[in-house]
Amino acid sequence: MNESKLRRFLDRASGAPTFINEGCRISGVVSGGGDYRICGEVDGDCDVDGTVSLARDGLWRGTIKADNVVVSGRVEGDIIASGMVEIAESARIAGTVTGTVIAVARGAVVEGSMKTTDRPGPAGRGEKRGRGG
Repeated sequence: MNESKLRRFLDRASGAPTFINEGCRISGVVSGGGDYRICGEVDGDCDVDGTVSLARDGLWRGTIKADNVVVSGRVEGDIIASGMVEIAESARIAGTVTGTVIAVARGAVVEGSMKTTDRPGPAGRGEKRGRGG
């Protein structure tokens, strides 16, 4: 499929994510690489090189630090993304949300602040227009 037709970064993910199923509860620190799909509950912090996706029925208590974050469930803590954050209409967040791009759907609730960070600038700029008189 053509990359330009994939709207969300989650659509571009390759490989199977680590899956935390409904009814499963994890306490402690989550770290590692790859993508994570959380449908259960997590009490703790994470530092992930990849995407963390919290499903509609998922609950996270603690800080989520990842490349990209998708929230459809509840977060009681801060979200720190080095890339993008997507907040779905069913999301409920109590904490600070930080990322280079933050997309919030109508109906989502964020009780806290949202901060966008700078993206690295272009390596160089060139004149696109021709010179002429």
